[in-house]
Amino acid sequence: MNKAFPIIIVLIGLLIVWYAAAIGMNAQWQNDVYRRAGTTDVPMTQFVQDTWNQEKPVLPTMHQVMGELWNTTVLVAPNKPRSLLFHAWVTFSATALGFLMGSVLGIALAVLIVHSEAMNRSLMPWIVASQTIPILALAPLIVVIGFNIFTGTLGIPTDPARLMSKAIISAYLSFFPVAVGMVKGLRSPEAIQLDLMHTYNASPSQTFWKLRWPASVPYLFTSLKVGVAASLVGAIVGELPTGAVAGLGARLLAGSYYSQTVQIWSALFAASILAAILVISVGLVEKLVARQMGARPA
Repeated sequence: MNKAFPIIIVLIGLLIVWYAAAIGMNAQWQNDVYRRAGTTDVPMTQFVQDTWNQEKPVLPTMHQVMGELWNTTVLVAPNKPRSLLFHAWVTFSATALGFLMGSVLGIALAVLIVHSEAMNRSLMPWIVASQTIPILALAPLIVVIGFNIFTGTLGIPTDPARLMSKAIISAYLSFFPVAVGMVKGLRSPEAIQLDLMHTYNASPSQTFWKLRWPASVPYLFTSLKVGVAASLVGAIVGELPTGAVAGLGARLLAGSYYSQTVQIWSALFAASILAAILVISVGLVEKLVARQMGARPA
């Protein structure tokens, strides 16, 4: 309870600020509604309540967002396009595939960089430089070109091709933290430990699997937590500029087209919940791996 109390206080403070901001941001529209209806002398309590319950508010309130989440998850079949679970699954599919691709690529690049000075000098600057390019500028090119290659050249069906195109963007964002984290982890063994492996006449592969790899595991999972969140961002970004009809990004885009701010915020909350689930899942796998490696429980 002592640990939860500060968090509860912060959440209450955020809610107070949120509802107060909703009054100010929705007041102009509400006054226009009263003016058109010829309504005067509206009680303050009624005015506040009306600003908190507008159909298309500038800033929706918490209870409106939660109501939209309830209506689009619990009250709708998960296989229907109106369900947020349906859209979350589409985004999760691209996220998971891109995260897997990015993680494998990041680990492979880290191994090459650590074991080859030439790779270190040639690859590392380009890995860093790749993250300076705005993803919003690359996303349309990657999705469109990738989709055409997958469907035209490779003959892959439309839905898997669209999924793989979005996954490439997720992989592009997720491979960087994994590569950097693994380089740090694989280089974490001290010189005396490496000298001991040489004393035992260990081969490079034995040094890697028995020393470098176990030492890099904490760095790996730390970078995977960052990578999985970045992968989700990549999947959503991949849905925004391409006219996608499914996914949380498409849900955000549809809400912006029709000024459905409640829908936009509910999609944002759904994306946040999905991100939390993914990061927590990586954390649980980390605990299982640490237990198998003989780590003491925290």
